[in-house]
Amino acid sequence: MPWISIFTGKSGFAASSTAEDVTKGIDGTGLTAIVTGATSGIGLETARVLALRGVHVVMPVRNIAAGEKAKESIAEKVPNAKLEVMELDVSSQESVRKFASQYCSKGLPLNILILNAGIMSPPFTLSKDNIELQFATNHLGNFLLTNLLLDTMKKTATESGKEGRIVILSSELHQTTYKEGIMFDKINDEKSYNAMYAYGQSKLANALHARELTRRLQEEGVNITANSLHPGVINTNLLRHNGIFAIFFNVVQSFLKNIPQGAATTCYVAMHPQLKGVSGEYFADSNLKKASKYAQDPELAKKLWDFSEKLTQAK
Repeated sequence: MPWISIFTGKSGFAASSTAEDVTKGIDGTGLTAIVTGATSGIGLETARVLALRGVHVVMPVRNIAAGEKAKESIAEKVPNAKLEVMELDVSSQESVRKFASQYCSKGLPLNILILNAGIMSPPFTLSKDNIELQFATNHLGNFLLTNLLLDTMKKTATESGKEGRIVILSSELHQTTYKEGIMFDKINDEKSYNAMYAYGQSKLANALHARELTRRLQEEGVNITANSLHPGVINTNLLRHNGIFAIFFNVVQSFLKNIPQGAATTCYVAMHPQLKGVSGEYFADSNLKKASKYAQDPELAKKLWDFSEKLTQAK
């Protein structure tokens, strides 16, 4: 058992708690959730556990064949699972718009939006929209998707009387970013690019997104919360661009989280009744945690929102 298991926080859960542990006794029947990046790793485990608790889970995936395989793997373990696979490449704004349009046309409700899909530290690359790939995938795609689905979430929250929840996966590496936090003027500057700092920048953007979104939702009086989180250090497919890090994590993996533990905080923030009304916060190990100074800066959050609106034309 990893050494991290002994530290239990105020929530009653610890780093060693699993996604099933933090959702034990919770009935998600009647709820509908979107979980991006659900073909492998913690996204797949998140989808499985939500389905286990009775939630209707929609799995947007880049590769439909991989999505169907993931769906089958869940159905084998949860025979009564309500699962649906749809196509989405979160790095492409065209794909995000197409998915959102198709989802809304289905007339499905939306109680929970889990923004799990992401990439980590690839070589400098531009997205289809000519935006640095990590910022485009980890933040802008999530930002646009949220905005396009928000009316559906508001309608669902109003008609069902149940709190909607938006869960944005950030990382402790949101603290490891460029000195200015977000390089607004050099997002696409290849000469300034540092793969790890760019990843940290995108994860900082996730935390700031939850903060500013919360301000706006509360201003409207909408019954929807938005929080960000660090899932833990887990050896998943995110590390495929990081040979050195992958080797390191393979050596010390017995001291780190496994997949069920890695999905715990996501499931806790998405479903646990302890967090009713809690919004704009940052979580780790299924407990509230203080984010970095940059992540708590309301002016930086507002500036990022305006910047993101321009890049996605989402206003």
